[in-house]
Amino acid sequence: MPANNGSTGGTRLVIVESPAKAKTIKDYLGAGYMVESSIGHIRDLPEKADDIPEKFKGAPWARLGVNVEHDFEPLYVVNPDKKAQVNKLRQLLKDADELYLATDEDREGEAIAWHLREVLKPKVPVHRMVFHEITPQAIRDAVANPRDLNLRLVDAQETRRILDRLYGYEVSPVLWKKVKPRLSAGRVQSVATRLVVERERERMAFTSAHYWDLQALFDTGKAEERPRDFTATLTGVDGRRVAQGRDFASTGQLKTADVLHLSEQAAGELAGRLRGSSFAVRSVERKPYTRKPYAPFRTTTLQQEASRKLGFSAKYTMQVAQRLYENGFITYMRTDSITLSETAVAAARAQAIRLYGAQYVPDKPRVYSSKVKNAQEAHEAIRPSGEEFRTPGETGLSGDMFRLYELIWQRTVSSQMKDAVGESISVKVGGTSASGEDVEFSASGRTITFYGFLKAYVEGHDDPSSDRDDAEKRLPNLAEGDAVSVSRLDVAGHSTKPPARYTEASLVKELEDREIGRPSTYASIIGTILDRGYVFKKGTALVPSFLAFAVVNLLEQHFGNLVDYDFTAEMEKVLDDIANDRAERVPELQRFYYGTDGDEGLKEMVSDLGEIDAKEISSFPIKGTDIVLRVGRYGPYLDRDGARVNVPEDMTPDELTAEKAEELFSRPTGDRELGRDPVTGHVVVAKDGRYGPYVTEILPEPAEDETPKRRTKKADAPKPRTSSLFKSMSLDTITLDDALRLLSIPRVVGELEGEEVVAHNGKFGPYLKKGADSRSLTAEEDLLTVTIDQAKELFAQPKQRGRRAAAAAPLRELGDDPASKKPVVVKEGRFGPYVTDGETNASLRKGDTVEDITIERAAELLAERRERAPAPKKTTRKAPAKKATTTKSATTNSTTAKSTTAKSTTAKSTTAKSTTAKAATTKKAPAAAKKSASKS
Repeated sequence: MPANNGSTGGTRLVIVESPAKAKTIKDYLGAGYMVESSIGHIRDLPEKADDIPEKFKGAPWARLGVNVEHDFEPLYVVNPDKKAQVNKLRQLLKDADELYLATDEDREGEAIAWHLREVLKPKVPVHRMVFHEITPQAIRDAVANPRDLNLRLVDAQETRRILDRLYGYEVSPVLWKKVKPRLSAGRVQSVATRLVVERERERMAFTSAHYWDLQALFDTGKAEERPRDFTATLTGVDGRRVAQGRDFASTGQLKTADVLHLSEQAAGELAGRLRGSSFAVRSVERKPYTRKPYAPFRTTTLQQEASRKLGFSAKYTMQVAQRLYENGFITYMRTDSITLSETAVAAARAQAIRLYGAQYVPDKPRVYSSKVKNAQEAHEAIRPSGEEFRTPGETGLSGDMFRLYELIWQRTVSSQMKDAVGESISVKVGGTSASGEDVEFSASGRTITFYGFLKAYVEGHDDPSSDRDDAEKRLPNLAEGDAVSVSRLDVAGHSTKPPARYTEASLVKELEDREIGRPSTYASIIGTILDRGYVFKKGTALVPSFLAFAVVNLLEQHFGNLVDYDFTAEMEKVLDDIANDRAERVPELQRFYYGTDGDEGLKEMVSDLGEIDAKEISSFPIKGTDIVLRVGRYGPYLDRDGARVNVPEDMTPDELTAEKAEELFSRPTGDRELGRDPVTGHVVVAKDGRYGPYVTEILPEPAEDETPKRRTKKADAPKPRTSSLFKSMSLDTITLDDALRLLSIPRVVGELEGEEVVAHNGKFGPYLKKGADSRSLTAEEDLLTVTIDQAKELFAQPKQRGRRAAAAAPLRELGDDPASKKPVVVKEGRFGPYVTDGETNASLRKGDTVEDITIERAAELLAERRERAPAPKKTTRKAPAKKATTTKSATTNSTTAKSTTAKSTTAKSTTAKSTTAKAATTKKAPAAAKKSASKS
């Protein structure tokens, strides 16, 4: 229950979004304030048919939750799991003299505040309270300086919600009918999926080029020099530049004929002609090197850097940042801004001086301006909160919260430090071969004379082969004309590489660069395309599934505008225009849904689905073969004139080459007839299914006179016996006898104490079952051989909990987890391989392999698993039940808030139902009504 100390100046109810934030702010405000959370959104468009109020169910637009026939008026209903919380807020409001809506200061937060006002219908003064950090001073300032609701921001957020609903509810059913049931389309998620698919297409079309050059180790002969030798690369022969990777197109061909393409043989012969040649320095070019500090974090750059340095997913980064913000450690974490307040600048400079010295801080503060167009949030950059920054060691934080805070603190402090300066050097060395060819080698180096901000922070890179900003490469002290000798001359071969797949960090950057979506949505978008199976992870790379190819193929061919990058970015600008009072909601929605000036609208796009060929959409010919990849309802498979073979689930699209497709067809399909069961006469076959090899029997078709006239349920139809192969068995060698023995499982072993003992092969392995009791078997083969006497011995022993055998040795050791500091290993478990640090276990995902998984990927999996782990239960003594029967209200029980978040049992009370009935059917007031209400 919120604190209410009953000050004589009246009572103020402050509503925030999260319970954690409510707890922190309550301690800062003290007497005269009640602080409660809405626990996020309290109402939204109906999610399912049951949520639609009865009086609207017959309306043609009801399934959309948006009245497309009347100015796109949204139908809002109170979320079923929030009805008890809404009732609680109403009860608290009865005792309040003023209402402060203190939701987040962005469009979504503004919309939540507006929904609270519309549902609670307060009769007391309403104030909008905003802050971007949770510190005592910031909260006091926010209370002292409230503002009115910004209805333009509400309109922009509402337009976004309606756009997303129309897109999702109109386009998703097309995917259900033409590709696969239960798929989803989204205004930004579909474009993000297309980006990942297009990158994979580039990789599939890529042809690698091979080229060679020479690597020489030159010795200056100056014993006193450190270093005295240096490495240089052949760059020119007789005035022609030697081809490098950038000179080749994605087809593997040279872009220009002006460069010299050395083959392995030509490079080797040239090396032979250079043995014993004299070399001298032809030029030395020195340039000053300067590296400026990085700007403080905004949402996207924090997600990218946390991915590179900490191995966090975008979603997990935001979850940890949310906890840091709500507990008062950092400023608001959803922002486009990279500016710092004067107070924050002063704090960063003071800390840099204290930790590194005044010589590391410039005379004037650094000022950063955002390069992000249409930056919408009115916040600072993400930084440590307060007028004085706490060092990471002073926070008392631990684990991932400590690591993310440290990253933010380092970036903020370093942003107010001096440039790193030094010198970059470029050296050219020339010589003449035995046949008179003029050759030139090049080397480059860098020295840092003053580290500046690099003392505090160095940014990570997406390309692991690139040098860190603080890396030095020293060359000997060389001058033009200096003679050098060759210590070693090697032929070096290189191959061009296809464009790298997106990682979460690089996809976030790409979306932001294209101005698609908003920073606050990127984490959930990436989470959605992963959860939907459109994308899976291989290490940290995002790999599109074959299903994604089919979905994107359909959208590109029949809904081109909806996945067009420029169109999607333009929609973001429209939302910005609405927020800034430069556009109106209804005309923009009309244009999107109904079209205008000859442009087709969404409604028309989805009206004629007959021209969409479902088979063609999901078919992809394998170049150079007569094989076609098809995406079916049960997964991808290869088709050649009716012959089919399944595609392995973990195969990436760029791995499915013509050679690989032929190899899959050449493997035993498993659809092999083994013979007839002598007892039943049924044909027994071995197959290779999606979940592994198995044997089954083919039941004969019923005769015409046996066919029932009335349609029977599918469950009533006879089912063939089926059994998976043991791990020790192979499709190539399994015999009819083996198959018949497998089909005898589950096998009745005998009878004990009047109950049958049956041998089963379950998902946890082989076991014996006797009534409700069971015992595990040590090997699958025991299912076929265990006797009733052996079973009796097993059931006579106490039931073992956990594994009886000693723990198996780990499959791999990966190193220490950055969060727990404990060694991480890969182990084999009941559900497949998993990583563990001894405390937390996380299964490997699709695309992860025991051989390839890295410590960074393992740390990410463990971090996500920790985040999903349930909070420890609090043990409380139950109060004795009261005999008197009373009506339960939403505020009677002190644990109402807790029960509401866990399960909505309180919503079922008579009081909750009657209180929320009207709110559940509330429709959004027209814009004019909103504007007049805002002055109350």
